[in-house]
Amino acid sequence: MESQEEKPIIYTMENKPIVTCAGDQNLFTSLYTSLAQQLPREPMEWRRTYGRAPKMIHLEANFVQFKEELLPKESNKALLTFPFLHIYWTDCCDTEMYKSSVKEDMMRWQNTLRTHGSADWVIIVVETSDTKKKNKPNILPRSSIVDKIRSDFCNKQNDRCVVLSDPLKDSSRSLESWNSLLLKLRTLLLMSFTKNLGRFEDDMRTLREKRTQPGWSFCEYFMVQEELAFVFEMLQQFEDALVQYDELDALFTQYVLNFGAGDTANWLGSFCAPVRNWSGLLLRRPIDMEKRDSIQRGEASLLDLRSYLFSRQCTLLIFLQRPWEVTQRALELLHNCVQELCLLEVSVVDGALDCWVFLSCLEVLHRIEGCCDQAQIAANCSHTVGLWAYATDKLKSLGVLCGLVTKKEPTSEDLNKTVDLLAGLGDERPETVNSLQSPYKKLKEALSSVEAFERHYLELSHAAMEMYQAIGRMRSARLVGKSLAEFYMRKGDPERAETFLQEALKSYVSEGWSLPVTHTRRQIAECQKLLGRTEDYLQTCALLAGDVNLTTEERKHFCQEILSFAGKSGDQSHKVSLSMNVFTQLTRLQFHPATLLVHTGGVLQVELTLKSLMPISVHIQQLAASIHFDVDHGGTLGRSKGVKRQTNQGTVEFNLGNPSAGPTSFTGNSRVLEMDEIQDRSPSDNSLNATGLVCKNAHLLIRRHGNSSPSEMAKCVSPPAVAMKEGDQMLKVQDVTLEPGENSIIFTAPSGQPGSYTLRQLCATVGGIQFVQSHVYPSVRYEVYSQEPQLTVEPLSEPLLAGLPQVVKFTLLTGHYTVKKGDALQLSNTDTMPILPSTSCTARISSPAAELVGESVLSIQSSEKVTSISLPPTPPYHTLDFQLEVLCIIPSGLEQPANERLTNGEIRHRPRSYSHPDTPMTAIDQRMSIDCPWSIYSTLLTLTFYIPFKTKHSLLSAGNRKYIQVCVQNMSDMNFTLAEVKLTEKQHASLELQSFNTKTHQLLCSKHSVFCLWEVMWKDDLPSCLQCVFSATFSPTNQDTSAFKPFHYQFQLERVTTLYSVRAAISPPASEQHCRCGLLCGLEVSITRLTEPSEGEITEDSKTDTDGLKTTKLMYEVADSNSNWAVCGKSSGMVLMPMKANATHRVQIEVMPLFAGHLPFPKIRVLKYLPHSAAAAMQPDPDSCIENDSLSLLDKTLDDQADTASIRSRGSVHSVGSSDQQQKGVAMPRLEPFSPGQVFNHSRTQQVLVLPATDDHIMEVNAT
Repeated sequence: MESQEEKPIIYTMENKPIVTCAGDQNLFTSLYTSLAQQLPREPMEWRRTYGRAPKMIHLEANFVQFKEELLPKESNKALLTFPFLHIYWTDCCDTEMYKSSVKEDMMRWQNTLRTHGSADWVIIVVETSDTKKKNKPNILPRSSIVDKIRSDFCNKQNDRCVVLSDPLKDSSRSLESWNSLLLKLRTLLLMSFTKNLGRFEDDMRTLREKRTQPGWSFCEYFMVQEELAFVFEMLQQFEDALVQYDELDALFTQYVLNFGAGDTANWLGSFCAPVRNWSGLLLRRPIDMEKRDSIQRGEASLLDLRSYLFSRQCTLLIFLQRPWEVTQRALELLHNCVQELCLLEVSVVDGALDCWVFLSCLEVLHRIEGCCDQAQIAANCSHTVGLWAYATDKLKSLGVLCGLVTKKEPTSEDLNKTVDLLAGLGDERPETVNSLQSPYKKLKEALSSVEAFERHYLELSHAAMEMYQAIGRMRSARLVGKSLAEFYMRKGDPERAETFLQEALKSYVSEGWSLPVTHTRRQIAECQKLLGRTEDYLQTCALLAGDVNLTTEERKHFCQEILSFAGKSGDQSHKVSLSMNVFTQLTRLQFHPATLLVHTGGVLQVELTLKSLMPISVHIQQLAASIHFDVDHGGTLGRSKGVKRQTNQGTVEFNLGNPSAGPTSFTGNSRVLEMDEIQDRSPSDNSLNATGLVCKNAHLLIRRHGNSSPSEMAKCVSPPAVAMKEGDQMLKVQDVTLEPGENSIIFTAPSGQPGSYTLRQLCATVGGIQFVQSHVYPSVRYEVYSQEPQLTVEPLSEPLLAGLPQVVKFTLLTGHYTVKKGDALQLSNTDTMPILPSTSCTARISSPAAELVGESVLSIQSSEKVTSISLPPTPPYHTLDFQLEVLCIIPSGLEQPANERLTNGEIRHRPRSYSHPDTPMTAIDQRMSIDCPWSIYSTLLTLTFYIPFKTKHSLLSAGNRKYIQVCVQNMSDMNFTLAEVKLTEKQHASLELQSFNTKTHQLLCSKHSVFCLWEVMWKDDLPSCLQCVFSATFSPTNQDTSAFKPFHYQFQLERVTTLYSVRAAISPPASEQHCRCGLLCGLEVSITRLTEPSEGEITEDSKTDTDGLKTTKLMYEVADSNSNWAVCGKSSGMVLMPMKANATHRVQIEVMPLFAGHLPFPKIRVLKYLPHSAAAAMQPDPDSCIENDSLSLLDKTLDDQADTASIRSRGSVHSVGSSDQQQKGVAMPRLEPFSPGQVFNHSRTQQVLVLPATDDHIMEVNAT
């Protein structure tokens, strides 16, 4: 058992909750070891107040002998010395002993606890078998000592008396007793913790709420809340302990910020005292008792409080295995402390704060190295590199302050500053005395001499740069490099300094930091001047002279540096070449006239707008532009594709960037978003799943700034100087003065030879300096062309309609040819597309700029084969256009006239109509041959006309009566009027066509149809073939009768005679008056021959029977595609029909109606049965093909394959037989349908009444 004679020392990891022990001390001593070992083995769930999450904790205890001095007094609220539980130990089993001594001792113990308000106690009675045997005669008969104790001391708290049986024996009873005791102790300890910590937190919260009252002290409150943190740390709840310190940190920070805003607190005065010691952080002790005592006394400085607070946070973070958070917090702490000292206006010796930061950075890094291995440190250098860079920066500041960063030795004043700074560090701490690399020794050695300082500073700088580069933070690495450059400049080594400055400048330029770019370039200029690099220095001076971030005086200074060098007399043969982009910028290029296409010999001027970046006027001896000529890009055929992509206004705008920027892009062709819609559709039903937008030019918009393309030339650190290329055509202007801002300069562009002229380079000569723009981006090109004459013929409006007069436009681009008086165009005439005569036809002559030059009336002369058009005189490279009316004759359909020949001797093929995929109208291509005076070859042109009508005919029958129907459908977008509708037959004069069309004029609207009907009347016999001609006149609506144009349509009708008539009758069952649903009915089909056979019919498919009568075979089929009837039995078959007028064949078929009502008759179809020819190969017996009763051939097209019993070929003739036989090539009989009108079905529209089936139903009805 530990003695507690003295006040316990607060030491975080060794403190445990205090538990006092009273009673038999020898008994407790014998059980102490087992109790101390077993108590923390099992965790307990700690449920805290205010809804905080429960935690599992292991409870340990510091068991001490009970003394009244240990009990807390009213003024003492310390938790670390607070006894959380009081235990009374006894093994008394003797009644007399209990009454005489033990009971009185317990009463005194309880009275003492009650006096001090302690209610956390427990009595432990130890029972052993030896004690029971020894005192057996004195044991009470009815109750034991335990019961007596419970009745005397635990009336309402029986659980406060615990029995421990045979604790020193190894038995199940002893183990169970131990477990019960340990559980009770853990529970009581946990209850005491919860109660006392809750009371302490309430008191602490009350104290914090009084912070606005006068006399409140942060230091006192600090000690109270730290007491709570110590308790959490004692319970190994490091996260909760860290929260307490974070709250103290935040509270103090808020007071400092409020102080800076004008809200002061009295207790902050102690932290505003001047800083006397700047020894840095101390992280090698769990608790810095010296600083804690100073805080408790209210004598700590701001740095002392921050150092102590961070040391405690660091210790807890290390316990939580979060060392990298220590580095993050340390960096924030160091920066915040610097700001807080400024806010509190604390007096600090120059350089003292730098010493404190430097030592603190190294102390944190050494602490991290002590708890992590080298592999972990290398892998997590991103967390520590900030401290390395901060320490480097502060060491450099100390070197500058102490005169260690110069070419000379430190002065006596510098040495005095060094001594004062080292004195403020105090003595080295005992923890680092034996360390050779302690922060204290490093700082002291670095400030001891120039060489030592340079060694330490370079070591830290290179270490920071390597870490930044390892983690990819190149910007930060170059920032450290820039600091190194400043160090080398102070040391008089500009060559090394320039290397680091150039690297930093690359980073600033690529990221667009204008102010750092300016500052860095000034430093580079200083280095280049010291190194004697004239060209580089002049280039940098030019950049600085045009930099708007500098003052006007500074810009003039650098501009004078350039002009001074240019004015020096010397060897003018060797000129210094600099980039023009830093001297002047090309902002606009404009062509006069405003076109990028000019013919040979044309006048074209180029106006350059230059923006001078210099702050003063600069006289230029010569301004030259290099033009590259490429004959391959030019041509004699006119405009090339490259010219069409250029802007047609003749003006090119260049975007301006920073002072060192060059031209970037066209204004007309600026890179805007080119968006396109995308749709995601389902492959099954083509439904829209999703839609969105995609940028088609994302590869141009999203790209790195570091590209080597000309448009990114501004991002170069120092634009390269390129000399003018020799051999190109040069445009020169002498003696030009560039004023600050925009200046206009005009050149005359060459246009002597056809080809492509590209502006490549610009060069401005100022004395011995040439400012050269190596490449004009994007390229500016104009075309000089020598064009052949071009004749085009195009419709004035789309589409061209056949049958109506249409206006076509003739456009002649004269090119290099001069149209003279007497020149004429010779057009070939055709019957299908005549050129209509015109009283006046005016030709317009336009200049290349599309300006009207003049008008002239054309002279048009027509002959049988040629139409001659006399052209007015027209200068070269002008446009001559005029209009003519043409008429495309609509072909009638059947006539095939002989081919004609064109004017050039070629055979004119008759135009054929065809279906155009873009329009429902039928298209006709008309070819035209034109002889031109400038060419020995004829020009062949094609015009596409569209027939506005689509005409169809059909033959209708009603018994023996015949009707012809003609349908005219308007396929165009115009409305027409039809008149003089006629139908004639060309071969039979006795034939009469009686019209049913009553209207003389009929309106035919767009996308609508007109039907015309005639009845065929004959006297003797109806001819088998009719040659018909449909004729009408048409014109667009709202025009006079003179505008009507003829329209003809020829067609031929064959096999128009009705050969057979089919009649059907349905009879109900014998017992029924009407047909009834579900009952079999009789269907009688009568097939009657109406006419005598013709000669062709006799030779085609007839046979002679034994009686000499001509017969033919017919196939019939009865079916119902509407599912109204069910055909029972044989639905199809073959009949042998005599070829004699009025011959009749009847067929009986059973059918069953499936529905009630007026049902249409089943469909009946009759076809020709053509047996196989004798010349065919081996054929099966036709009877085997006809015996199939399920054969279905009724009223189905070739595409309708629903009835699997129908076997058909692709033509109009159907074969009957199995598919296997057809595949083997065996000839089969054929079924051929009759032509329309040869078979007339009288029962096609007949219906029969079908009654529903008889069905009796019983329905119950309740009436009330």
